[in-house]
Amino acid sequence: MFKTFLILLIGGILMNNTLPSQTNEIALTVYNDNLALVKDIRAVSLQTGIQLYKFLDVAAQIDPTSVHFKSLTAPDKISILEQNYEFDLISATKLMQKYVDQEIKVITKESTYQGKLLSASQSEIMLQEPAGAIRVVNQTAILNLEFPKLPDGLITRPTLVWSLQNQKAGDHKIELSYLTRGISWHAEYVAVSEANDTQLELSGWVSIDNQSGASYQHAKLKLVAGEVHQVEPEPQYAPMRTMKVAEDAAGAAGFEEKEFFEYHLYTLQRPATVKDNQIKQISLFPTATTKVNKLFIFDGQFYPKKVRVHLEFKNSKQDGLGMPLPKGKIRVYKEDPDDKSLEFVGEDEIQHTAKDELVRIFLGNAFDVVGERLQKEEKQLGKRATEEAYEIKLRNHKSTDVAVTVVEHAWGEWEIKSENYTHIKRDANKFEYKVQVPKDGEIVVNYIIQKRW
Repeated sequence: MFKTFLILLIGGILMNNTLPSQTNEIALTVYNDNLALVKDIRAVSLQTGIQLYKFLDVAAQIDPTSVHFKSLTAPDKISILEQNYEFDLISATKLMQKYVDQEIKVITKESTYQGKLLSASQSEIMLQEPAGAIRVVNQTAILNLEFPKLPDGLITRPTLVWSLQNQKAGDHKIELSYLTRGISWHAEYVAVSEANDTQLELSGWVSIDNQSGASYQHAKLKLVAGEVHQVEPEPQYAPMRTMKVAEDAAGAAGFEEKEFFEYHLYTLQRPATVKDNQIKQISLFPTATTKVNKLFIFDGQFYPKKVRVHLEFKNSKQDGLGMPLPKGKIRVYKEDPDDKSLEFVGEDEIQHTAKDELVRIFLGNAFDVVGERLQKEEKQLGKRATEEAYEIKLRNHKSTDVAVTVVEHAWGEWEIKSENYTHIKRDANKFEYKVQVPKDGEIVVNYIIQKRW
């Protein structure tokens, strides 16, 4: 009862003290790793001399040490002498704490009591009445509480308070920029593989997760893709929150991409509102069609008996793409030919991928293609050398032939002494066999390798 009442009371105080926003223009640049740059331009009226100015509606997770201020009207006429970040926000608990030893009014079902607040808990309130008597009021009996005014030191919103020295009276256009935690973005992709798995329809979405404690109305939105170095802060635990999801339909005014420093910058070609405690989704690019290869890969040293299935495509303009792809999750669907419905066939995460680079997606393990790897023999050739014989079996229970890539690993100095298929050396520690496994058939790869270390 008491908790519910206090929340209602404080809600009234918040409404009575809310001032209209002075924001003229706001720009929001969001980075991948829980960081954003806010630029807030406002029109203010200032007197000459030293004065206090309160800048409201900043992010609750602002880094006050990152604040940069300037007057766009008269840059050489205003200087900041002192800055304070006030974040002692009003709450039921703090309001009661501030009114200890002060007069309040308690309204119950039977009567109204007035006196000095001595203490308050979840179960009772203790008052000292004007005549000196001590009255304990049970919380369940309370209908209302009245406080004379909002106590000093409590604010309704996070606020920057500046001591300014101004040499030009009148209207100024000022720009405030700062970094804030609690907001990040990531890309998500939806892919549809066509019937023969040679074409892929790909669309990209951006998800912006705002927990910064502020909303950004009609902001100029930019996203930075890349690994921007930050000094790691002390770990913080975010409060529980209610999640809202907003989806923007794909439209002509989408993102424009360009290189920026050693990163990629995506600028939305229209204003966007990013609300606090909201996940907002915006189309990154319209659906594109690209060529794709389906790969069966058997790496028996790391995945015994599992033949892994991948889709691989080139992020190139001639293949239908060619836009730098930000890091994100990609989900793949395929059409059921009987009822034309899309079915989910797997997902993976891609890293930041430049244009003209290959993208390989792992979707899962093949059901009807099985691999088996067996070491048949090992001989010691002195203290620092061995000769090993391996047998790899691949069985295909599908109704069509499949091409399988067999991946093998070797460390130190090594040499293939004999083999029944020709290997391809990929790097100092890896070689592959590309084999065709007939439908309802089996093939066997044998090789002997010498290793020195």
